[in-house]
This record gives sequence, C-alpha cells and structure tokens, in this order.
Amino acid sequence: MTTTIERKIKIKIENLSLSFGGVKALSEVSVDIRENEILAIIGPNGAGKTCLLNCINGFYKPQSGKIFYEERDITRIRPDKAAQLGLARTFQNIELYSGLSALDNLMAARHIMMKQNFLTGAVYYGPAHNEEIKHRRVVEDIIDFLEMEPIRKKVVGALPYGMRKRVELGRALAMEPKVLLLDEPMAGMNLEEKEDIARFIIDIFEGQGDTYPESPVLRDGVNCIVLIEHDMGVVMDLADRIVVLDFGKKIAEGTPEEVKNNPQVISAYLGKEG
Repeated sequence: MTTTIERKIKIKIENLSLSFGGVKALSEVSVDIRENEILAIIGPNGAGKTCLLNCINGFYKPQSGKIFYEERDITRIRPDKAAQLGLARTFQNIELYSGLSALDNLMAARHIMMKQNFLTGAVYYGPAHNEEIKHRRVVEDIIDFLEMEPIRKKVVGALPYGMRKRVELGRALAMEPKVLLLDEPMAGMNLEEKEDIARFIIDIFEGQGDTYPESPVLRDGVNCIVLIEHDMGVVMDLADRIVVLDFGKKIAEGTPEEVKNNPQVISAYLGKEG
C-alpha cells in the first residue's frame, strides 16, 4: 500500500499568509498537496478554505509565503496562466455563462488548448474546422460521463441547481487539469445528487481507461484532487488525507481516522458544525 510519504508532492504551500485590511484570512499555512490522493480541506465557515484555493490558482495574492507547483514558484501567478499549467477549479458560488447552453459552457473551457488564430477561425475550414471537431469530441465524452445528455443544449441559467453544479464540474474537466480544485461541489444538494457527485469524483480520480480513449482527462483520470466540503460523511468516505483550518490557521492534518479523533478538530470544527 502506498503511503503519503511516498507520494510525490504536486503543490507545496509554505507559510502562506493573506490579509484583507485588519482581517487575517490565512496565517502561516503550510500544506503539501500530493499526487495519487484526494486531499480534503475542512473547517468552519470563514476558516480560510476558499481563500487557500484562490491563492493556489491566482485569484488572490498572499502577503507572504510561497506556493510551488512541481517546484515552480506560482505564488503570484495569473489565473489564466494557472489554468494553462493544469490547475482547474469549481466555485462555491456557481460561475457559469448562464445565457449559454451546457455544451457551449464546456466548449468555452477548451479555448486554452485551441491553437488556431482569429483569421483561421473566421474562415472556418481546414485546420480550424478539424480542431473544433477534436475538441467537441472531448466535450461530448464529458457530457456522456457526467450523464448530461438531456441538458446538453439547454440554457444553463434555466437548469436546476444540482445540474448547474454538474455543468461546472464538466467545465473544469474540459480544461484537462493535472490538479482539480473542488470548492464545495455538493453544497445545497440533496442526498441523491451528492451520491452522484461523489461517484463522479471517484471515477475522475481513478480514470476510465478504454471507455474514453480519445479524452485524456477521462481516460487517465486526475490523480490530484483537492476537495472543500462540509459534509463530514462525504469527506470521510472520499479523502485520503484531511487538512483542518480554523480562523485561518492549520490546526490538524492526517488521515480521516486521525482527524476524526483529534480533540482540536472536535472542539473547533465538529462542535460548531454539528
């Protein structure tokens, strides 16, 4: 069995601090995000979980500390550059093009991989046409994988909340990430919807092999997933390792069993969240 010590570090966060005026969102947080694991970040509302993700993919710039992605310093990287490196995420508050269809939202995520320029795209023949066909095949595979066929042509703004969350997950997958950052992907869902998303996360992590041979992200899987989630049952079932934040500080880290029995966690998190 592979231990966490043997797993290669994908993202290294060292003494990260982030403040907004006099409010400290993060205070000297250090975390190693490793390959071949699902890392859960938990903590009460306002603990700094989303702020940590925002620093990783460039939405926030920390006042101090460092973030390394495969030994490259990405502390002050732009979000578009982070996406090109393979860092994709979903958001706590759904961020989709609400006037476009589910299919078009997924196609929009493929733009970072499109090589044709404005002129060849305007003429739309030859290389530009072939490139769009290639990207559309990947998007159609993701639609099939996430069981979104009935909503593929429907306007996203008119979809139920659970389906919009699924479209957002699909858009992150369409970017073919090396690291997938999931910010409360099951928030506001009923039990059946949560079970579906949990199943998708496991299948994304493990990969689907020859089922989707032309879609690398589905074929090979994403072996580095960071999950923010309040449902402790989901966290305990999915996570290989858990980091606990409280008031912007890391108070615990370990396996689900270690975190579950940690007195600090019970006091700071479980006691507040129930």
